[in-house]
Amino acid sequence: MTTRKPAARKKTTSTRRKPVKRTASIPKPRTKKRSEKLAVWLATTMAKQAAKHTETVMSRKDAAILRMTHEGCPKCHGNGQIFTKGNDGSFTGSKPCPAKPTKAKAGRMRVAIAARFGADKNTGLVGWTCPCGTKEKPRYRDAKEATKALRTHERRKHGGKTVGGAWYGQVAEDATPPTNTPAAPNEPVTKAVADSGMTDQDWEKQNTPVTPAAAAKKGICWCCGGQGRLFTAFGGEQAVVVCGFCRGTGKPAHETATA
Repeated sequence: MTTRKPAARKKTTSTRRKPVKRTASIPKPRTKKRSEKLAVWLATTMAKQAAKHTETVMSRKDAAILRMTHEGCPKCHGNGQIFTKGNDGSFTGSKPCPAKPTKAKAGRMRVAIAARFGADKNTGLVGWTCPCGTKEKPRYRDAKEATKALRTHERRKHGGKTVGGAWYGQVAEDATPPTNTPAAPNEPVTKAVADSGMTDQDWEKQNTPVTPAAAAKKGICWCCGGQGRLFTAFGGEQAVVVCGFCRGTGKPAHETATA
């Protein structure tokens, strides 16, 4: 019986790999002079500041266009958008004015001037504050963008934890607060008290001012401590005066400011 020869194995042809194009790496210097490092840092910082300023100016232009096209509007009172508030008086959001614009166009030169000069250049924009003392002036178009910037600050400085920051909006001078804003007390600006039974020192001790940091954490006015009124005494005449910072609401001053 003849022995059977094993079948020869087929050699697998090795697939030829395509040549990979390698980019020449630019060697970076291991050490730099202090002047070169300073120049790079200065150029980077200036570029960031320029980009931030450009975004701010564009937001101011958008807000100026809304103010000019909604001039005399009965719903937004010339602000272009409506800031909403909760029952506690804190800002809850912003929404565009639903009314039809009163004017069709806004002059290009007027918009450029309004976005760069005057006290109303930030009107219609939104800023944010943090209890740690950091704050940013109104430069965002709506509350969503301001909240995003606040969350970025909390992520970088507070480990991503919310510490009670809030945003605020700047409205036009003739804009009235929303209907759900708590009304100020119906007491006169100055109310004299004849028979209090207290000395002037004891009368003034009723004031409860707090530090700005503690007031921001509690959400109250730092001047009156959330009472909305101040106790004054001069020459034996005692009086109760509505707080000039919160206008009698007891809330932070930036929430009751109209401009």
